[in-house]
Amino acid sequence: MALSEFEIKKVEKAGNAFLEKRRPPVHIRKQLDLNWRLENQSVYIYETRPVWNNPSEYQDLDIAKTTFIRTQGKWKIFWMRQDLKWHGYEPNLHVKSIEEFFSVVDQDQYACFFG
Repeated sequence: MALSEFEIKKVEKAGNAFLEKRRPPVHIRKQLDLNWRLENQSVYIYETRPVWNNPSEYQDLDIAKTTFIRTQGKWKIFWMRQDLKWHGYEPNLHVKSIEEFFSVVDQDQYACFFG
């Protein structure tokens, strides 16, 4: 089940606040940029970089994901491991709000999201 309009607005506000704090300076955004997207009840944080062998082409690389579990009223956090599969973020598997998700990713206490 997709998020309600109110929940979508909360995601947008929290996502934009995260970008204000964490996005790279304007002068390097052609080489590395950070953004987020909403798909159904999941929020993804991803980097955008030039393709290594064709710098005029860009690719998006997912680094973090959270999915709202309505029955529990919680957001489950995932991180992209080296095997390119989503794994539960064990140090903090669930959070109660979307703001907490962005805070966990921003702090990156165990260097899972930004290395």
